[in-house]
Amino acid sequence: MTTETTPPQGEKLQKILAGAGIGSRREMERWISEGRVSVNGETATLGDRASAEDRISVDGRPVKLDNYASKVRRVIAYNKPEGEICSRSDPEGRPTVFDRLPKLSGERWIAIGRLDLNTSGLILFTTDGELASRLMHPSHEIEREYAVRVMGNVTEQKVKNLFEGVELEDGPARFTDIVDSGGAGINRWFHVCIMEGRNREVRRLWESQELTVSRLKRVRFANVIIPDHLRMGQWEELDKDAIDTLAAHVDLEPAPLPTVRKQARTTHSGLKGPRGKTAAQSKGKKRPSPHKKSSPHKRNRFS
Repeated sequence: MTTETTPPQGEKLQKILAGAGIGSRREMERWISEGRVSVNGETATLGDRASAEDRISVDGRPVKLDNYASKVRRVIAYNKPEGEICSRSDPEGRPTVFDRLPKLSGERWIAIGRLDLNTSGLILFTTDGELASRLMHPSHEIEREYAVRVMGNVTEQKVKNLFEGVELEDGPARFTDIVDSGGAGINRWFHVCIMEGRNREVRRLWESQELTVSRLKRVRFANVIIPDHLRMGQWEELDKDAIDTLAAHVDLEPAPLPTVRKQARTTHSGLKGPRGKTAAQSKGKKRPSPHKKSSPHKRNRFS
């Protein structure tokens, strides 16, 4: 006799919270484990499911599920200055990347990756925790591009080592693209690409070759290139086409988008040196399709 199994009802709680813009899926899993989340008055546990009709609370405060139910997805690009940290608050009172972002009601901005204190450039923020989680997960191999000023004697052999891979303290690492962008004396600019977001990975790769990074700026994340007009400390909301392309990188369907907002507040001067151009653009190449992974062995254009 065959026994029919009733399929689980609703979606995983951490997915709902992430979709509502409360935080990333991984962060929500931690909050559930800590007993901070309740459903219909009962403390939730990992594995629980719910729907938009349930009463979900975090730390006793009701969660608005309007955005989750409507599947609205917002993404903004922020040009981070050096000296800002990527935490929501800092005991030392240092400025954070969240200080300048537009205010939200019933949800919050989720940072897609981080940049260290002394690195400037592009950080993406979204209200969609599922999008953030997928874009940060190593399995999706999202390309990040940096403009980097290197101090020291950069030889062909050292560049070959960085392209073929070196062993760092947390495992092997490599650049998938290296483009010489010019410079004079012991200071030279390069554009480099990596597929991961490990802590200080770009700096540590160059340091493995006894070279020093004196300036570092992220200029691209996946298909999103930092606009030339976006000065440090400014943000700009992405249009629907850019967001849909970004979502397609991680196999998410297009979602509705509210009216695009732009901000033009000037706070800092731009970075001196190469900015805005991607590695492919600096050689006059067309950008590869955003739905195709680049072949690193065909893209090393160091000269």
